[in-house]
Amino acid sequence: GELYLTPEELADRIQSRKLTRVPYRANDTTVPQQSLDDVLSSAERVLFVAASASQREQLETDLGERGLTPRRAPDLATFLADKARIGSTMAPLEQGCVVDGVCIVSHAELYGARPPVRQRRRASRDAESLLKDLSSLAIGAPIVHRDHGVGIYQGLTHLTAGGIEQEFLTLEYAAGDKIYVPVTNLERIHRYTGAELDNPPLASLRTDRWSKNREKAEKRARDVAAELLEIQARRAAKPGTSIACDPAEYARFSAGFPFTETEDQARAIESVLDDLQRPTPMDRIVCGDVGFGKTEVALRAAFVAAAAGYQVCMLAPTTLLASQHLESFNDRFAEWPLRVEGLSRVKTAKEQKALLEDLENGKVDIVIGTHRLLQKDIRFKNLGLVIVDEEQRFGVTHKEKLKSLRAAVDMLTLTATPIPRTLNMSMAGIRDMSVIATPPVKRLAIKTFLTQWEDARIREACQRELRRGGQVYFLHNRVEDIQAVAEKLRGIVPEARVAVAHGQMNERELERIMVDFYHNRFNMLVSTTIIESGIDVPNANTILINRADRLGLAQLHQLRGRVGRSHHRAYCFLITPPPELLTHDAEQRLSAIEQMTDLGAGFQLATHDLEIRGAGELLGQAQSGQINAVGFALYAEMLSKAVRALKRGELDGPLEDEINTEVELGTSALFPDSYIGDINARLSLYKRLGQCTEPEDLSELRSEVMDRFGDLPEVASTLFEVHRVRILAAPLKFERIEAGAKGIRIKFGKAADLDPERLLRLIQSRPRDYRLQGDKQLDYNRPLEDMDTRVKALTGILEFLLPREKNTANA
Repeated sequence: GELYLTPEELADRIQSRKLTRVPYRANDTTVPQQSLDDVLSSAERVLFVAASASQREQLETDLGERGLTPRRAPDLATFLADKARIGSTMAPLEQGCVVDGVCIVSHAELYGARPPVRQRRRASRDAESLLKDLSSLAIGAPIVHRDHGVGIYQGLTHLTAGGIEQEFLTLEYAAGDKIYVPVTNLERIHRYTGAELDNPPLASLRTDRWSKNREKAEKRARDVAAELLEIQARRAAKPGTSIACDPAEYARFSAGFPFTETEDQARAIESVLDDLQRPTPMDRIVCGDVGFGKTEVALRAAFVAAAAGYQVCMLAPTTLLASQHLESFNDRFAEWPLRVEGLSRVKTAKEQKALLEDLENGKVDIVIGTHRLLQKDIRFKNLGLVIVDEEQRFGVTHKEKLKSLRAAVDMLTLTATPIPRTLNMSMAGIRDMSVIATPPVKRLAIKTFLTQWEDARIREACQRELRRGGQVYFLHNRVEDIQAVAEKLRGIVPEARVAVAHGQMNERELERIMVDFYHNRFNMLVSTTIIESGIDVPNANTILINRADRLGLAQLHQLRGRVGRSHHRAYCFLITPPPELLTHDAEQRLSAIEQMTDLGAGFQLATHDLEIRGAGELLGQAQSGQINAVGFALYAEMLSKAVRALKRGELDGPLEDEINTEVELGTSALFPDSYIGDINARLSLYKRLGQCTEPEDLSELRSEVMDRFGDLPEVASTLFEVHRVRILAAPLKFERIEAGAKGIRIKFGKAADLDPERLLRLIQSRPRDYRLQGDKQLDYNRPLEDMDTRVKALTGILEFLLPREKNTANA
């Protein structure tokens, strides 16, 4: 009974502690200086409460600007017992009060409520996916240094030079040569992703072969950028048409969608409708895992264009896919006065001729077909929108035709190939991209199992599916013995109705088999990889893949996507030889696909064959050689630079490297092991620091680090200062800045962008302190013992030297 107080006793205790509310509250998220001053002037003793280390730092900085240093207290009792006037502590407090004469004020009351958690989480998730690049990097993994080429990562190491401890990445090159890269220069390093991941083309530090490879890749990147920009310029120059439709009609059409749109899907639809309304021709790619609702995006776009009086042409790589799209479109447009037609071989020559005439006369609103629609005899009266499904599966000549169309009409491309995020960023502003990575509601993840060939296991897997009225895919990728495998399966599962499909069959026969399977005329299809992006069979929810070790990760992911298209649980069995017979690479691929049961996993895979494939399909296969030579991430960066250079009007010459000023503040700057023990977490944060280009990015990252790992040790705080100086100095393009106890030295370097007049005025302002060493460096000779004085003096110099417009921007 003594553990608890009665309500009366509690009321007495509260009364005796003189607990009262405090009227200080700011409703906006800006820093209300007045409120803080009000608190300080009206209360004898104040305890400030922050929810996290970064919030406490913000409070202490603002108090420091008023010449006040709060005493850090672990809790209220300690502060009450102490005699300090101002204190700070950490606790999850939203509203303050007065206790025993101490005014308790929460961070939220001074700075407004915390930002919504969801926004913050999304921002950091984006940052993390950007950094798949170096996180989870294992020793022995290939890595690319922009200046030295492909080497092998051998871990992080601490080295001390001149009493200053630094952390370095150790990279090993051909002939066992090593280099050490300071963690402050990580922006020059990328993970190597190329086709030869198991045996990467190691560079030699003793020859210039790497620089030649790099030049060749740069030239290729320039050509690709020029081609992309040419299409963009032709699109911008053409006065396009703005397509919009009646909101009430559109809402009625959208209501025909029997599911709820996922967030990604809704965003993709919105982007497409915005693009259609713009006067310049649309060129948007919608990437989404199989069955994630790309077709609905196409349906909405087609409706808007057709309702506005424009013709729509939809292209699919195979007759089967075209007929499936035709079925979907017919279903959705059944109640609308819009004519949907399919152009296929099934039609007689007479029917085809009549259809072409109707197209030319504007009597057909939407036409769906294969590359036949790209031939010369096809003419439209008023073509407004072209939708292309799986563009990468069209031939070179068809792609050329599509390229010329892209500059003239609105174009929407659908693809299930994951486009790597880095490439997406490089392409920014050239082709717009929407990614649908969220699975539809009620969709279940596909259960994936690794197994060896056992008749009993195969029988059980097939029977489980057949008993629930479903159908089974059995994939065997060798035409030579596919019939023998089908016979064997008929013996193992006698109740199955088995058919065989492979690429050497007559196309009509193949089409008939696929249609029969779709209509459930047989329930087991033994086939080669031709089903990889075939028609959608919602009733087929089990797939067995024989000799899965022989297939690439992208293919396995795509094939597994053939099942699980409805709300039933789907199963995928990867049949392999015994583990001891598998290559290391195959083992890694299979365990990756087994673990990635997440829906939409295709978009989270940072795996090399998906990246290479995505890049090849978006840029054209000719680039694959260059991508392999320098690694995917570096090639994507080159492409990005080439686009920027061409936009600035620089038509040739080497692509300029961003100058990254080396900054040395005379003391160690790193994340100590005792602060962040996980090497990969440190690597990831070092890389993110290097990618910060604005002071706001840096402040946000600093807050995140403090919230995750606690107060910054001095060496980590110095690391942030190093990057703050680097960001400030970026426009001046200096080579190196050194600041120590005896003064400051700035080495200009060849690329320096310095206003001589401002430099002269700086020297004249204090001729005793400044000394210019020719056109190579500037020395500032004044003792700067502590870090604050050092950074203050350095910041003052840089701000004075910055071009006026940059300075105003910083202010």
